[in-house]
Amino acid sequence: MKIRLLSPVLFLLLAACSPKYNWRDYASPDAPYKITFPAKPASFTRSVDLDGLQVSMTMTAAEVDGATFAVGSAEAPDEARARAALPAMMQALLRNIGAGGTQGKFQTDANGKATGDVDATGSSNGVPVRLVGHFEARGKRFYQVIVLGKANALPPEQVEQFLTSFSL
Repeated sequence: MKIRLLSPVLFLLLAACSPKYNWRDYASPDAPYKITFPAKPASFTRSVDLDGLQVSMTMTAAEVDGATFAVGSAEAPDEARARAALPAMMQALLRNIGAGGTQGKFQTDANGKATGDVDATGSSNGVPVRLVGHFEARGKRFYQVIVLGKANALPPEQVEQFLTSFSL
């Protein structure tokens, strides 16, 4: 009799032991990218102004322990505006956390692929936060791949896994 009562309890305890990071592959239905999210992502699209460039940006994000793992993608009218959108996106994110003076470097390769990275600290609602991001433009499409969360709560291996899993 005790064994029957113990089995359901043991089952519930084992079911409650799920991994904090439940990595899963994601292929965007709207843009040609793939990435691995640490939890089930959700998407939404909204209009944004990037230094005068109005675009519809689709954000796909997942949250784990207060850290947000997100990819934003949009399309500009031409390649030059897509490249120009990268520093505008970065500056908007840095302003949001009060780290507006920090800017990463952007480079463009021989194939026209523009990239830039940032690792900055700031605050959100009085709490220290860290923003780690990768920004990329290829052709008329541009992307932001970011992790944002409490400054001391972003495990480096999880941030790296997310950022390096992004592919076009």
